[in-house]
Amino acid sequence: MNEILQAWRQVDRDRIALILSVIPGAGHLYKHHYTAGFGLLFGGNILMLFIALLLGMATFGLSMIVVPVVYLFAVAASAYYLPDWHGHHAYLHPWRHEMGGEAAAHIDAIEDIEGDAKPAA
Repeated sequence: MNEILQAWRQVDRDRIALILSVIPGAGHLYKHHYTAGFGLLFGGNILMLFIALLLGMATFGLSMIVVPVVYLFAVAASAYYLPDWHGHHAYLHPWRHEMGGEAAAHIDAIEDIEGDAKPAA
């Protein structure tokens, strides 16, 4: 199990975000860009479909292929080059001590109580 965890820590998160962008917005969500991820997942996909259908009438259907392909590549490139915010949201990782503040003080207090409750060896 330890080997699996070590391999997972060394994985290239940019490539995983690129692969997850087959579903536009999923790569952004993976890299913890929630606003952009949900915006692309819901609004961006609907807007892309509307534009492709609207242009499809003028281009004899060619834009129904070109627009989604360009959109997928653009979203995938965006997810690949975004900075990774994994671990930068203290409210998503309340068990970490380095975040400071009220949650860390609460965790320290619990550890002190658990430490006092252990019988002496």
